[in-house]
Amino acid sequence: MTIFEGAGVAIVTPFYENGDINFGKLEELIDFQLQNSTDAIIICGTTGEASTMSDDEHLECIKVAVDRVKGRVPVVAGTGSNDTRHGIELTKRAKTLGADASLQVTPYYNKATQKGLIEHFTAIAKASNLPMILYSVPSRTGVNITPNTAYELSKYDFVIGLKEATGNIAQVAQIAAKCGDNLPLYSGNDDQIIPILSLGGKGVISVLSNIAPKQTHDIVKLYLGGQTKEALKLQLDLVPLIEALFCEVNPIPVKEALNLMGFNVGPCRLPLSSMEENNIAQLKQALVNAKLLV
Repeated sequence: MTIFEGAGVAIVTPFYENGDINFGKLEELIDFQLQNSTDAIIICGTTGEASTMSDDEHLECIKVAVDRVKGRVPVVAGTGSNDTRHGIELTKRAKTLGADASLQVTPYYNKATQKGLIEHFTAIAKASNLPMILYSVPSRTGVNITPNTAYELSKYDFVIGLKEATGNIAQVAQIAAKCGDNLPLYSGNDDQIIPILSLGGKGVISVLSNIAPKQTHDIVKLYLGGQTKEALKLQLDLVPLIEALFCEVNPIPVKEALNLMGFNVGPCRLPLSSMEENNIAQLKQALVNAKLLV
């Protein structure tokens, strides 16, 4: 099962200045995404600052996304946790709210062995009966999903994809070779969309899509449609903007970019701070060069 091909947006969570969630603005952002060809909404992921949300806030964001999307594209809910019991409860609730799948990050801080990863994901899947996309981002969690573990997990019907954000293309190639069509691969890095598509990937779960949804969608659509040169040119043209979006820890720059573009998504929650002035200048120039800001 491939839940989507193309660009799924790892959507930001807009806040008021006092830190409360701006649910009306979240609906506006979802509308903007759907109007500009986004292929899936990934709610409450890293970019959505889920780690600073209460469970009630987390679940309300999922509900708003499901209700606003109305089945037009898949809604993938980030419900991963470093506590398996907590992950089970969030994932069960996400299914009840109508999410099409969950995004399951590897347990962080307490970490896990590769055996523990398999048991953790299996326990969540069996308890929730909701398909999951695995999420490997060791720069944040300290835990990598190895090719052998990816292969073992690909045998289960509940695993419908892997968001690969290790930055290690050699590892992605090993996973693709071992798992083939049993494990759809999604780039977790906007600067590696084409490399992962070239290894058989299905698309990207994207930060860039927050500000350039049509362009990000088009990279994948063009590549999968055989227009590889056109897709590569678009990817390379966007590299300076992607670099600017990651000149500080995500989602600080992308929220700043949205604010500069007039979306008024508010600040990040602490411990994420406002953006450094010199980095804002780089971001503004990248937005202007990409014709996203005058």
